Amino acid sequence: MFVLPPPPRYPSQAAYNLAVQNGQAAPMIETNNILSHPTGPEYQLVVGEGTYTLKDDLHLATPPPHPSEAPIVNPNPLATTPQPATAGVKLSLLSLSSRSSPPFLYRVGTNQSTRSNLNSSIQEHPGEGRASGDQFPSSSDGGDTSATGSARATLSIGSAPAFGEGNTFLSATGKDTGKRRKPKNNIAKSNSSFISRCIVHENLAKRLQDRPAEGYFAFANINRAFQWIDLASPQKAEHLTKILFTKGHCLCHDINQVTKSQSHIDLIMGFSTGEIIWYEPISQKYTRLNKNGLINSTPVSEIRWIPGSENLFLAAHMDGSLVVYDKEKEDFPFSPDEHNSPTNDNSETANGEGDSSTRLHIDKSVHSKNQKTNPVSFWKLSNQRVNAFAFSPDNRHIAVVSEDGVLRIIDYLKEELLDLFSSYYGGLLCVCWSPDGKYVLTGGQDDLVSIWSVAEAMIVARCQGHQSWVTAVCFDPWRCDDRNYRFGSVGEDCRLLLWDFSVGMLHRPKTSSVRQRGSISSRLANPLQRAETSNTTASKLRSNSVVSVDGEYEHTIQHDVEPRATTATLPPVMSKVIDPDPLCWLEFTEESIITSCKSGHIRTWDRPRDSSDSDVISSSA
Repeated sequence: MFVLPPPPRYPSQAAYNLAVQNGQAAPMIETNNILSHPTGPEYQLVVGEGTYTLKDDLHLATPPPHPSEAPIVNPNPLATTPQPATAGVKLSLLSLSSRSSPPFLYRVGTNQSTRSNLNSSIQEHPGEGRASGDQFPSSSDGGDTSATGSARATLSIGSAPAFGEGNTFLSATGKDTGKRRKPKNNIAKSNSSFISRCIVHENLAKRLQDRPAEGYFAFANINRAFQWIDLASPQKAEHLTKILFTKGHCLCHDINQVTKSQSHIDLIMGFSTGEIIWYEPISQKYTRLNKNGLINSTPVSEIRWIPGSENLFLAAHMDGSLVVYDKEKEDFPFSPDEHNSPTNDNSETANGEGDSSTRLHIDKSVHSKNQKTNPVSFWKLSNQRVNAFAFSPDNRHIAVVSEDGVLRIIDYLKEELLDLFSSYYGGLLCVCWSPDGKYVLTGGQDDLVSIWSVAEAMIVARCQGHQSWVTAVCFDPWRCDDRNYRFGSVGEDCRLLLWDFSVGMLHRPKTSSVRQRGSISSRLANPLQRAETSNTTASKLRSNSVVSVDGEYEHTIQHDVEPRATTATLPPVMSKVIDPDPLCWLEFTEESIITSCKSGHIRTWDRPRDSSDSDVISSSA
């Protein structure tokens, strides 16, 4: 029997027409997703290896503002503080097939490449609980996902310990041992004032059962809506689930690759209100964390599961802090002064003074004995918003970029700040690591993509080609090898740029000074990087380095900005306007390039058909 969906909670068509007739601002009316297949030369990307063609253009329906939501004032387009509600459409991709895993180029003491599967206050309804302790089947991805507590981890690399390892206060004991907990609040029947409406596809169970293992699920946010879409289905325009929130706008989200299976998906979402939702889409259950901003009331700009962990995830808040949460723990009001201790305070600075920009303020350490409630740890990086962060392939470091224009490299296992690099000007908006962990890419308000060498603590090249802010950068692991790298970038100029990079091909200006650089290998856990820099001697110490009394290398963590005259430059191999609206997200899969824009267009560009799946960039550079 067909059941009509509940009536919409937004203005009707009659109200829309009446507003237009009276000369008033017309309320937006929500529509369905639209799938189209544009053709023509303007929908092709011509690169050296062949031609990428646009396969699908999926336009997500933009939800109207909630009636209780204040009108969004159009911000100054030149403002350096983007409004949280217009953060753009971002996707979290999920594949349940191991074939979709990218080539894993990070190596530990071997020359053989390996593959890895890592990849105003709103009042809450009093009946909402936290989690249920039902027994759950193991993950289908082959990982050891037996639950042993908050710090449990499944690391296929074998070199990095789990975050917080050694702290027995993080481990679960007693009845919780051996159980995978899941949220217990039904989002489709929720009475929470935070959730406006949840629309579940009437044939969801059947579609999931009949779906082949190949292909991607996509979770996408657009304003106050959040959609679950099957990109492998011919009916991809039909959402599997669509959630409309009241006042909170979902700005970021991530999928746990450790616990994923055919019957279970752990997903976290960060909101413009500072709240976080742990969501299990198959059972339609959820739990709210940081409720009403109890721990941190500022918007969440980036959120990611800690590699290998079933329970722990890291959230970047717009007050310049990084907070680790446990999805199963209760929240507790957090005050840094109450939890801070001398052993947790890292007061090392670049000039020996109290410069907050060169500190990692540990307001709560993961090794703290107080681990009964969230947060698990709380780090303060800056007084300006953190825009993005990324975990390194060795599962030891994070690269963090912020509005103050600084790239920070942090050993998050040791809770130690290693290096700081600055943009030419303006904030940095996006960051990613190379598949082998040697390089970090950043993009930002200086319209540049910058390549940084982590082992040598130096800038490698500035990539010029964008005509506005760079909003997303990403490596293409299927076209990277030991010497050559392919990466892409998108920006506010509506352009997609592809770049080929190898050290031998870089153009360095004639005025480049030959400066000897030292190594920070003693501070890096990557054995490959240590091997590459092990021959560095005291005579090659950087000008901002000193030798301590015991002979160890100590270096100031802040590095001066290299002038353009002495910085290598890299031109793109392809540059094209691919969307009428500013782009905000980019990802490479084995079959395609996927992009999204701020107005909700998700475009899939098929790779050249005349190249094999295992094709990599020619080694002749």
